[in-house]
Amino acid sequence: MAPPELRYAKSHEWVKLEGGVATVGITDFATKELTDLVYLDLPKVGRKLKAGEIFGVIESVKSANDLYSPVAGEVTAANTKLPDDLATLSADPFGKGWLIQIKVSDASAVDGLMDSIAYDKHCRDSAH
Repeated sequence: MAPPELRYAKSHEWVKLEGGVATVGITDFATKELTDLVYLDLPKVGRKLKAGEIFGVIESVKSANDLYSPVAGEVTAANTKLPDDLATLSADPFGKGWLIQIKVSDASAVDGLMDSIAYDKHCRDSAH
């Protein structure tokens, strides 16, 4: 079940907004679908992103998938330890497995993302 305090994109990224800074990661549903993770590419600090823009790539033994920014703004941090420790992403995707932090240009954009109930339904529907 998706944590209720977060917001979710259809592409399985989550957002936690605190004081104008959004922490972004991918959900446990996404990590389970990908299975064995082998590669992660994250953006550099200072990169400006538009909502929906690709900011990185995650690869598993099954496939390579783009990562999409759920909000617009400037990357202020990247979890640089994660590419060398992908097990953390699988084990704790909503905590230590965060990907990037973005200083959002429009915090209200988060309101357009799914809540946990809608996201859980989205996952059930896409699993069929």
